[in-house]
Amino acid sequence: MAGNLKKKIDLLPRKPGIYFFKNKEKETIYIGKARSLKERVKSYLQATSDPKISNILAETADVEFILTDSEREAAFLENNFVRRYQPKFNLKLKDDKSFPYLKLTAQERFPGIYLTRRVEPDGARYFGPFSPAHQARTTIHLINKHFGIRACTEDVPGKRKRPCLEYDLKLCSAPCLDYISEDEYQENVKHALLFLEGHVQELLKILKNKMRKAAAGQEFEQAAHWRDTIRAIEQIKEKPKLISVRQEDLDIFGFSRDQERAAFYIFLMRRGKVIESEELMFQEKTSIPDKNILSSFLTKFYEGREEKPAKILLPFVPAEKEALSKVLMAGVQKKIEITVPFRGKNKKLVELANKNAEFLLQKKEKKFSPLEEIKNILSLESLPRRIEGFDISNLSGEESVGSLVVFENGQPKKSDYRKYKIKTVTGPNDVASLQEVIRRRYERVLREQKNLPELILVDGGKGQLSAARLALQGLGVDNIPVVSLAKREEILYTPSRKEGLRLDRTSSALKLIQNIRDEAHRFAIAFHRQRRKKRSFSSLLDGIAGVGEKKRKILLTKYKSIREIRKAPLEDLARIAGAKAAEALKERANTETQETET
Repeated sequence: MAGNLKKKIDLLPRKPGIYFFKNKEKETIYIGKARSLKERVKSYLQATSDPKISNILAETADVEFILTDSEREAAFLENNFVRRYQPKFNLKLKDDKSFPYLKLTAQERFPGIYLTRRVEPDGARYFGPFSPAHQARTTIHLINKHFGIRACTEDVPGKRKRPCLEYDLKLCSAPCLDYISEDEYQENVKHALLFLEGHVQELLKILKNKMRKAAAGQEFEQAAHWRDTIRAIEQIKEKPKLISVRQEDLDIFGFSRDQERAAFYIFLMRRGKVIESEELMFQEKTSIPDKNILSSFLTKFYEGREEKPAKILLPFVPAEKEALSKVLMAGVQKKIEITVPFRGKNKKLVELANKNAEFLLQKKEKKFSPLEEIKNILSLESLPRRIEGFDISNLSGEESVGSLVVFENGQPKKSDYRKYKIKTVTGPNDVASLQEVIRRRYERVLREQKNLPELILVDGGKGQLSAARLALQGLGVDNIPVVSLAKREEILYTPSRKEGLRLDRTSSALKLIQNIRDEAHRFAIAFHRQRRKKRSFSSLLDGIAGVGEKKRKILLTKYKSIREIRKAPLEDLARIAGAKAAEALKERANTETQETET
C-alpha cells in the first residue's frame, strides 16, 4: 500500500460510515462498514496472515467513504452498495438474502404481524429493515406481548374451542375466539403503529395515561403491564434513514460552502434504497448567492440524464424554482416534485447529505496541509493559495531569459505561466535580471488590476531576495511576502530571518517550495534552450551566398530547426534558395554538432 494512501487513511474521520477500497482502475473491490472509519480502515494496515486482507491491500490504490449517523445505518448502506457493485472481495452479501422487515397486515379486520424479507404492494404496512435480524424477532415479540397483536395465520373468527399457547403466554389477545372486540383490537393496532412509525412520545403519553387510570382503579396487574410496555418502548433505538419501505425514488442533495469553495453531496435512492452517491466540489465567486449556485448545479446535474426521480430533496429553495422545475421535467412523462423538507425522515436524509458535503470540504482542505505549514512557518496573515515563482536562465550572459510559474492550492496552474526575454541587462547578471522580470510582472498586474499572489518565491539566496524586494518596493507593493530558496543547502531566506531557515527534509512545506522552485527552473531552462536553438538555426544561414533577407525569412518560416534542414530534400531547398545556396546550406547543417542541434 503506497505511502500517500496511508496518509489518506490517517485523514479519515472517527465517525460511522461505509468505506470503499478501489483499485488503480477506480473499480470498487471491497466495501465495509465501521463504527469509526479511521480505526477500522487503519486496522487493515496491521500485520496479518489473512490472505484475503493481503489480497485486498495488494490491489488497493484508493479509499473513499460515506458518512452515516450510526453503525446500524452503515450496515444497511453497505448491503445496498455491495448488491449494486458486487465487489470481488465481498462474499457474504452477494446473494439474494436481504435484511428482514416487519409486515403488519393492516388491510385485515384483525391484523397480524410477521417477519418477511420482501416488501410487496399488497396493502400491508411494512417496517424496517432490521439489523441484526434478531431485532426484528424481538420487536414482534414486544408487539405480541404488550399490544396483543397476533402472529398466527388463524382464521378470525376461527374454529378453535380453546385458545392456543400464545394466549396462555400472554403473547396474543385471541381474536379467533372473540376474547377481544374488533374496536379494542384496532385500538391496540393503532398503538402498535404509533410505535412502529416512531411516534414514541405520542404513544408514551397515551400509555402513561392508561397506566395511571389502571393504578387509580386498583387494577395493579394491568398497570404493571402498561409500565413494562413503557419501559420496553423507551429502550427502542432510532429507525434507519437510508432505506424506505415506500419503495420511492428520491435524489437527496447536500450542500456546504466555504467562501469560494462549494461542495455538493448527492444520495440516489431507487425503489426505497440508497444505491449510489455522487460528490462534486468547485470554485465559485463569493458574490454569487447559494440559491443561484444550487439552481445552476441542478440544471447541469440533470442535463442529459434519462433517469430522473419522482422527488428531489433540497437543503434550501433554489433560485427560480418554477422555471427550474420546467427544465427538469423536459422530456419526462412524469411530474418531478422539488421540495425542501422541514421535518421527519426526509429532513434527516438532507442533513446527512449536508454532513457528507461538509466533510468533503474538510477532506479537500486537508490536501492543502503544506500551505498551512508554510503559513505557520512564515507567519503569514492568510493561507498562500496563490504562489508565484521566478527563475533566470542564461549561458555566459547570452540569451538571458526569465520564467514565472504559478501554483494555486498547491497545484501548478500552467495557463498563468509566463516567459520573459531580458531587455535591460547585459551579461550574466541573474540578480539584475530577476529585478527586471519582477518589475515587469507586477507593473502589468497592477495596470490590469489583477489579483496579487499571497507569496512570491525566487530561486537563489540573499542577493535574489533583496533584488525581488527592491523591485516590489519601487512599485509600492512591498507588502507581498517574498522568500528565496538556495540550491544545494536548501536554505529558505526571508526578510525577517536573513540567516535562513533549514526546514526538515520530510516537511511537506519544503517539498512544495522545492517543487515550485524546480518548476520555475525547468520552465526557464526550456525557454532558454528554445531561444538558443532558434538563434543557432538563424546563424546557420549567415554568410551563405544567395540567401538574402527575403529567402532567409522563408527558410526560417518553413523549417523550424537544423534537424529539419538536414532531413529536407535538396530539391526543396533549391526551390527556395537556389541550387548552390541549397548545397552550401545542406553541407553546413550536416557538419553542425549534436549539441548545437539540440
